[in-house]
Amino acid sequence: MERVEEDDPKQNNVKTWPKGGLVTMPFIFSNEICEKLAVVGFNTNMISYLTTQLHMPLTKAANTLTNFGGTASLTPLLGAFISDSYAGRFWTITVASIIYQIGMTCLTLSAILPQLRPPPCKGEQVCQQATAGQLAILYGSLLLGALGSGGIRPCVVAFGADQFDESNPKEATKTWKYFNWYYFVMGVSILVAVTVLVYIQDNIGWGWGLGVPTIAMFLSIITFIIGYPLYRHMDPAGSPFTRLLQVSVSAFKKRKLAMVSDPNLLYRNDELDASISVGGKLVHTPDMTFLDKAAIVTEEDTVKPGQAPNLWRLNTIHRVEELKAVIRMGPIWAAGILLITAYAQQNTFSLQQAKTMNRHLTKSFEIPAGSMTVFTMVSMLSTIALYDRVLVRIARRYTGLERGISFLHRMGIGFMISVLATLVAGFAEVKRKEAALAHGLQDKAHAIIPISVFWLVPQYSLHGIAEAFMSIGHLEFFYDQAPESMRSTATALFWTAISVGNYMSTLLVSLVHKFSARADGSNWLPDNNLNEGKLEYFYWLITALQVVNLIYYICCAKLYTYKPIQIQGKDSESEGDAGVELASKV
Repeated sequence: MERVEEDDPKQNNVKTWPKGGLVTMPFIFSNEICEKLAVVGFNTNMISYLTTQLHMPLTKAANTLTNFGGTASLTPLLGAFISDSYAGRFWTITVASIIYQIGMTCLTLSAILPQLRPPPCKGEQVCQQATAGQLAILYGSLLLGALGSGGIRPCVVAFGADQFDESNPKEATKTWKYFNWYYFVMGVSILVAVTVLVYIQDNIGWGWGLGVPTIAMFLSIITFIIGYPLYRHMDPAGSPFTRLLQVSVSAFKKRKLAMVSDPNLLYRNDELDASISVGGKLVHTPDMTFLDKAAIVTEEDTVKPGQAPNLWRLNTIHRVEELKAVIRMGPIWAAGILLITAYAQQNTFSLQQAKTMNRHLTKSFEIPAGSMTVFTMVSMLSTIALYDRVLVRIARRYTGLERGISFLHRMGIGFMISVLATLVAGFAEVKRKEAALAHGLQDKAHAIIPISVFWLVPQYSLHGIAEAFMSIGHLEFFYDQAPESMRSTATALFWTAISVGNYMSTLLVSLVHKFSARADGSNWLPDNNLNEGKLEYFYWLITALQVVNLIYYICCAKLYTYKPIQIQGKDSESEGDAGVELASKV
């Protein structure tokens, strides 16, 4: 838990404006909007930039994007650690935004200056690939972007929630509404990126296509800093990772001790845990008892009243239960990885499919291939609205739950829809290749096949619906089940699942490309001509893996135990006023 900075009261009649609240949202959301414009505007169509401007082979370009996408989703752990331990959220967001700005500026310059990219292809000649120096600028820019995202992603959501005082009944409900606003704003900014920015990149030029989000990011940094006097600022309260490590070390040091017969003999210190258990203390659970040894008091651990113990030898049962809660979340966290692997194909192979199909709405207007993800975003936003306004009310009648269904059920529905999405994607690829063969275009890699790109809409839309259920349910799960002192870090854990999912995509693509290669040069995932590949087999392989993953998830969800919290009555300090409830806002 973190302490709010409060100004000293003035002994005069000067009226002080209350900090936080709705007035801060434009400043915070502007930063998030521009970050999403940049990330999605770059990533959605970046494979086209790498293959057409830097002349990368398709599989290398796909792996480059998923590698840096994975890195960008892993760095939030670093950003959360710095924020919680040293800098606080405001300064972490500010510095990370500046780092991101530098990376965007470098990438934009590489698109504008001819010497920073290889010369255009001439006719049927073999295209010259980017030099080591040109690739170094590209990789450096992407790395700076990944580091910047690491500071922005885990902090913006939590910093926005910080602006509402949950102890104030009038503001408590606004916290959950804030998450709805956050997803809506994020969705709208992604829609703009996959439509307006991609159109600019394809029809006006990459200089403007990358320059617009770069300028927008610069303006958002200025706006965010201007809002500084209005924000409620939190002091960093120490890294939760340190506490988890202290419990692990304490348990290891006492591994040879016999377990106490009565859990009530385990160490408790309400004063020590006060700042990290405002919402209630975690109650002892009978599983993972080897960790309980960290709370066994020995002669060496004798602590004088009012004195803190050596936390590398002795920890409270609340801190032990924090580690248990994190461990319990692990299997559910892992289940979300493969959905991200499936989702990642939209910005690589699905986009390449779209580039070979008829994308004309009219004779003069053609949908950019990179804008196909607009169908994903529209279906996701529509599903969120339908879920909140209709499905929850219907489900509530049968389940009696305020949220209609639990976040574990919500995630399960998302997994099932994702299975259907990749299954449908395989059949769409079969249809596309049949059209290419029927028109004698199978050997022509860059020819436009006379089949409508709208054959791809079902797979894009199903991925959007799956995300509305699974990804938001996943984030709700982390926020609800994480120890209260780790809720700012919970968002980072959410992003690590995305990171590993992207890396899994890279590994899967590389393995399939290697082991499906034949002596005649054929491959499931060819480098140059998708018409000669077996992309449908790759989609169905992911489908099969997702079916196995769904069975695994169902088993994990059935066995999952919600964290129990002891809630102390506000009007009494007696044990009789304390109650135990499962921490599940469902």
